[in-house]
Formats: sequence, C-alpha cells, structure tokens
Amino acid sequence: MIKRLQYHEIDFEKYTQCLENSQQRKYSATKDFLDITSNKQWELLVYNNYEAVMPVPFVIKFGFKFVINPKLCQQLGIFSPTDSVEINTEFLSYLQRNYLTRIYSFNDGNHFQIDLKKKKNYIIYPDSYENIYSKYSPKRKRKLRSEIEILNESEIKVIGFSDAQKFMQANLLGADKDSDIVDFIKLFKKLYLAGLVFFHAYYYKNNIINVIAVYSDKKTNALLGTFNDKNYVKISGASILIDETIKKNIDRKIFDFEGSELPNVEEFFRGFRPEPNPFPVIEYSNKDLLFKLLNPKYLFKSLFKK
Repeated sequence: MIKRLQYHEIDFEKYTQCLENSQQRKYSATKDFLDITSNKQWELLVYNNYEAVMPVPFVIKFGFKFVINPKLCQQLGIFSPTDSVEINTEFLSYLQRNYLTRIYSFNDGNHFQIDLKKKKNYIIYPDSYENIYSKYSPKRKRKLRSEIEILNESEIKVIGFSDAQKFMQANLLGADKDSDIVDFIKLFKKLYLAGLVFFHAYYYKNNIINVIAVYSDKKTNALLGTFNDKNYVKISGASILIDETIKKNIDRKIFDFEGSELPNVEEFFRGFRPEPNPFPVIEYSNKDLLFKLLNPKYLFKSLFKK
C-alpha cells in the first residue's frame, strides 16, 4: 500500500535508512541535498512501512502543486532493497493519478512494466585509477599531457565559494535567463555552506581559467558544474581537474558525470570512457497539465485532499 506523506509527516530516520540500504541509492535523494535544492518543498510516497520510498518535489503555482525535479537534482525515483518492476509501476501509477507532473526523473536502477523516455548519464564505478586511466580515449590522454611551459605556469587548488562565484557567473553556460544564473549561484552557495559541494580551480599564470563544482559524500563524487574561460580551451584545464578528482577518489567512490543532452558536452564526458547509465523520465506539456487540471475529478480531489 502506498501512502502520501507531507514533509512534516516524514520519518526521516526511516527514510534515510531505506535510501542508504537501497539498491538504487542516489545522493540527490538524501534529505540534506533535496532540502536545499527544493527549498524543503517535497513530499514522500511510502510503500508499507518504508519498504520502498519515492520523494516527490514540487513548486506551487496558481495554488496548485506541480511536480518538477529541482535544479541540480538529476535523478530521484523509487528506492528499495531490491528493485521491483511491480512496485515501481504502482508508484508510477500513483504519481500519474494524484499529481500534476511537469517533469519527474526516476533513477537508473528503476524498471517498469511500460517503456518510459530515457535521458543520458555516465558513471565511472570504483576501480584502481590505473585501470580507469587505461580506458580513457587517446584524445583524452593527449589532453592530459600538458606542455612543460604550461605546467610551470599552472596550479590546481580547492577554492572557497567567494573565489568561485565571480568566475562561475561569467562562465555559466546552459542557463536560459539571468534569473536561472542567480538561482544556480544561490544553490551552489547553500550546498557549499552545507559542506556538500567543493570547487576545484585550475590556475594559469595566477588566474583561474577553469572551475568544477563537485558534490562529495562517502560513496559518490558528482560533477554538478563545469565552468571554463573560452580563451584557454587548448590548455584543457577542465579535463585535468576531473582527472585529478577521479585519481584521488575512484578507488572508493563512484564518479557521476551527471549526463548532458548537449552533444559537445556528451562527447567530452565520453572521452573518460564512463559507463552509460540512462534513466527514465516522465514529462507532460503545459497543455497536458491544463487538460488534467480542468478535469472535474482531479480538481475535486486536489481541492479536498489533506
């Protein structure tokens, strides 16, 4: 049986235990990360006594809740000790019946009785760095071999948010508008202050030319952002920063590239020879949501649910 719990009703100890012991564990579903990225606007679907859980983030518009994955939160979905097609499909059906869903991303471990649209992601699983490096593409290996003159003028540092902020604002690609840039910067700041995100910078001639934002916990490193000064593309600072992070942690942590639908970014990630891990997504247009909202049965249910 699936129950719908509002935020204040969630037993976070049981939720965390279910997540951490799940087959599909994702850092993006942890309470701390989801609280920050959604501003604590999420509910929980629970199967029986926390045998399986599904976080559901939302925004409120026109007095109604619309489900949408928060910025920087790539995958959520169902978490359970063993992935069950039947139980997953029950959760999916419940979500479709009871919510206005704009975009919801399940995780790469979830499977269903029906085919869902897939989005791309890439992961390197723990192994020795030597084995990982041996799989890099020839082009990526060349990019990592800097000339002596460049090496003598270069340095890698972990920097604070204030040092990273100005560079990120000037080099944030993919944001649709200025307000999106502001939102991303605010999220990075909150995640940094919570000790969840670290900024790695590549300096050339004492100036930052590349920054990567990396989420880090005991099991995962995830690439949440790559920021590059276009004037120094040939130095390949981003490749060097990512490789350095992999080198220091890949023996015990997953490295999650967080995927991309942009061909040039995808090509860049694939140079590290990660494993493809597509994840299911459901999306509905604004027109679809309007038709559902105007349905008397849904309207009645939404107005009188607790």
